[in-house]
Amino acid sequence: MSGHSKWSQIKRQKGANDAKRGALFTKLAREIITAARQGGPDQDANYRLRMAVDTAKSNSMPAENIKRAIERAAGSGADAEQFEEVTYEGIGPANVAVIIAAMTDNRNRTASEIRSVFSKSGGALSSVAWQFEQKGLISLPLNGNDPDEVTMAAIDAGASDVGAPDSGAIMVTTEPADLESVRRALAQGGFEADSAQLWMEPTTRVEIGDEKTAKQVLQFMEKLDDLDDVQNVYANFDIPDALMEQLETQVA
Repeated sequence: MSGHSKWSQIKRQKGANDAKRGALFTKLAREIITAARQGGPDQDANYRLRMAVDTAKSNSMPAENIKRAIERAAGSGADAEQFEEVTYEGIGPANVAVIIAAMTDNRNRTASEIRSVFSKSGGALSSVAWQFEQKGLISLPLNGNDPDEVTMAAIDAGASDVGAPDSGAIMVTTEPADLESVRRALAQGGFEADSAQLWMEPTTRVEIGDEKTAKQVLQFMEKLDDLDDVQNVYANFDIPDALMEQLETQVA
């Protein structure tokens, strides 16, 4: 698993504390509201909404919060805020390429906050999308199953790539259009995913091997992710497993 994927795991673990959980739930609710507004409240007919709800559930968002977010999608007045989806690109510390997916009701505020994080970290906004391609990403917990059996099930379901077991789970990559069909086929075979999402997969990677640079990159990522309007941050850094584990408890 790449260093960036491991950073995503660390970020999820940090979401266990109350302050981080509240911010995470706000971001998850925004995605649910936007998905429901665009495609309707029926999860069976609205794939984006179902993915948003599944992601919320996998992050332990209470069912009442999820229900309220879907209901707010049809709200009016104070509950009728509209969020615009905006993407930013840039180069961060160690020439790491970054794509930021934001959801905002004030584009100027969001751009200013993101630009400030880049500037303070010695980076700058710049076109880097060519260094990424969109993929589907499914996290499959092993739950005591044979990793080879899970891997073969994913391949048979149409996965384009299957990672090695890590932290009790296997990461399955699909083509964007195949994400739902692969997830459904795995579920029918008894392998329930704990998350399924579209994400930006790096096509080139920046290898980072020293502790100082790794800290700078991870802190930069965390600062971006902590911004209220930022939904997801994708980057092309790769940090060795041993160093990531060493830094796991150090990222503020």
